[in-house]
Amino acid sequence: MASVRLQFQASAGDADPQARPLLVVGQLPNLHRVPWGEVKGKLQPRVTEEVWQAALGALSPNPTDSCPLYLNFATVAALPSRVSRHNSPSAALFISRLIRSCLPGGAKRCILMVCERSDVFASACAIARAFPLFTRRSSASRRSEKKSVTVEFVLTGQNSGPLDDITLECLESAAEGVRLAARIVDTPCSEMNTDHFVNEIKVVAKKLGIVPTIIRDEELKEKGFGGIYGVGKAAENPPALVILSHLPDGATQTIAWVGKGIVYDTGGLSIKGKTSMPGMKRDCGGAAAILGAFEAAVKLGFKENLHALFCLAENSIGPNATRPDDIHVLYSGKTVEINNTDAEGRLVLADGVAYACKDLGADIILDMATLTGAQGIATGKYHAAVLTNSEEWEAACLRAGRKCGDLVHPLVYCPELHFSEFSSAVADMKNSVADRENATSSCAGLFIASHIGFDWPGVWVHVDIAAPVHAGERATGFGVAFLLSLFGRASEHPLLNMISPLGEDKDPENLERDSKRRRLV
Repeated sequence: MASVRLQFQASAGDADPQARPLLVVGQLPNLHRVPWGEVKGKLQPRVTEEVWQAALGALSPNPTDSCPLYLNFATVAALPSRVSRHNSPSAALFISRLIRSCLPGGAKRCILMVCERSDVFASACAIARAFPLFTRRSSASRRSEKKSVTVEFVLTGQNSGPLDDITLECLESAAEGVRLAARIVDTPCSEMNTDHFVNEIKVVAKKLGIVPTIIRDEELKEKGFGGIYGVGKAAENPPALVILSHLPDGATQTIAWVGKGIVYDTGGLSIKGKTSMPGMKRDCGGAAAILGAFEAAVKLGFKENLHALFCLAENSIGPNATRPDDIHVLYSGKTVEINNTDAEGRLVLADGVAYACKDLGADIILDMATLTGAQGIATGKYHAAVLTNSEEWEAACLRAGRKCGDLVHPLVYCPELHFSEFSSAVADMKNSVADRENATSSCAGLFIASHIGFDWPGVWVHVDIAAPVHAGERATGFGVAFLLSLFGRASEHPLLNMISPLGEDKDPENLERDSKRRRLV
C-alpha cells in the first residue's frame, strides 16, 4: 500500500519550504486576495513578498497555470477563474490534476488550499482523489519512510477564518471514504474477490458497531435472489448480498443505497474481447463508493434510517455459468430471459432494489453502478449519468454534483417509450435491449426500476458512474462525495447541511404540503 498520510489541519504551521515543500493552489482572484502575512511563514526565508507578487502576476490560467516560487520546493498554481454551469464552482477536477503534476516531492509536504468556504468540501475531496492508496510497485514495499501531506485552507470572501474542528472532522471522514472506495476499485480481483469485499464490509461494520446481514451462495438461490446468484454462481468465490443498517432513534424516513459490486466482469459466456476486458476490476465501483460514503455518513451523524446494500458477484465463466436463453426468477418475482450475460449489473441491482423495497420498506432508493459503457458516450468522462422518477431529485442531484465536485447529468426518463426494448416472448423481460442505439444507458436504468415498479410511490435514483469511476489507470473514489452532499440534509453535521441541495429554493408552505416521498426535498 502507498504510505501517504493525508491530514487536514486548521493551521499547518510555519516551515522552511526546503524542509517542507509547499504547493499553494486556488483560483487566481482568490490567490490575489490572500495577504502576504497569511503565507509568508510557509515561504520565508526562501521566498520574499516581491517574488510572491511577481509569481501571481505571471500566472495566466488557461485553464490552469503554475509558477515555481523556489526551485522545486515551492510552487503556486492557479485554477480556472471561471467555469461553466455544468461544472463545479470549486473546479475540483483541476485541483486533483494540479496536485498530481505540481506538488513537490518529499516525505513531509504541505498544500495550502485557497478558496471560499462554500468550496471547502469539494476541494478536500478533490485533494483526496490525488492520493490513491493501492500500489504493488516493488519500490514502494522497499521504502521505509512514511510520507505525509498536510492540508491547510485559507478562506477568502465574507466567511474567512480558520476551519473549526467539526469541519475538519467532516473533511477527514469524507477523504477517508474517497480513498477507501478508490483503493477497493484499484485492487485486482486476485486480492478483491467477493470474499475480500465481504471482509472490507465487515471491517467498516465493526468500526460502526453494526452487525451485517450476509446472504451467500446457495442461500441466495433458496431465498429467490436469482439475479445475484445467476451472475455469480460460476465463480470460485460465491456471490453475496450484504446489508449494513443504521437505525437511529427518531428517524422518520428509510433510505437505501444499493451498490453494484461486480468484482470482475469477464462478460460471462457473452465474453468480452481482449481489449475491453482489462480494467473490469473497476466494475465494483458503485458498491465501493457506497461503502466509503456509508462509513462517513454514519460517523458524521446520519439522522434517518440508512441501509447500504452490496450486491457482490464475479461474472465468470465455467460449467455452471448462466447461458444466453436461460430464464432467471429475480427477487421481485419477475422472470428475465438472458440474452446477454454481459448485461449482468442490472440483474444484481434489480435484486438489491427489490429487497430494499419489499423487506426494508425504503422510502428512497438510490442505486449506484458502473453500469454501461454507453454512459461515457451519453454524459462524458467526467459527469455520471442520473436517471430518476422525480424531477425534484433530478435537479437536486445536479446541484449536489456541483457542490461536491462529483459531477452528474440527467438521462431521459421515459419508461413508456423505452422499456419495450426488453420485450420477451417467453418471460416478463429480457435483460438487454433490442436496439442498442436507443437510449442504452436510460434503458439499463429502467430495467432496474422495473423491479420496484414504475408506479412505486417512493423516490428512485439511479447513478451510472462507469466513466468517472476512474481517471486513466487510477480509481477516483467517485460517488462518495456525491452521496454525502445529496443526503447532507439528513446529517447532523453542519458542513453537510450547508452543501446539501435538498430543500434549496423551496417555498416553506409547499414543503409543508409535500408527500412522504418528497420529505427530504
